[in-house]
Amino acid sequence: MSTYCSYASGNPIHGPYHDQEYGFPEREESQLFERLILEINQAGLSWETILKKREGFRAAYSNFDVDVVSGYTEADRERLLADPGIIRNRLKVNAAIHNAQVIQQLRESHGSFAQWLDAHHPLSKEEWVKLFGKTFKFTGGEIVGEFLLSLGYLPGAHEKNCPVYKKIEALNPPWMSAS
Repeated sequence: MSTYCSYASGNPIHGPYHDQEYGFPEREESQLFERLILEINQAGLSWETILKKREGFRAAYSNFDVDVVSGYTEADRERLLADPGIIRNRLKVNAAIHNAQVIQQLRESHGSFAQWLDAHHPLSKEEWVKLFGKTFKFTGGEIVGEFLLSLGYLPGAHEKNCPVYKKIEALNPPWMSAS
């Protein structure tokens, strides 16, 4: 069975994401929001499709600026639904706007999105899924699992023999500090 580590190695689309982002701890709000939007939009599609459209998402969603996206109007929704550079799905577009508003609330209650994640860590994947389901829109089990794997909150992003594993290990991601 091929794993993401073996598949991504040397792949022009997956390789840079695998080698420089996947599983690496991240604190910056726009990066966290970007990862959430991308994972939500991947539902039902290939990750390669999302990576190919990543710049389109960045442009369409104001560089993933939570404060700008949270204020999107009906005209912005229609603009997004007409944009061929992203996934044009009303539920996913609505979730992005709603989730930006939620992240603003998390700033008030916890200081930041990252601090909210930290406040609930460590949880099992099942507990995370329940928490995200109560907090955000369009966040089922696979979306939440991949989001947390991609940010180092859950183990398993890389095989132990993958060269990237050692890089991530040196950064002491949240899942390692919980062990």
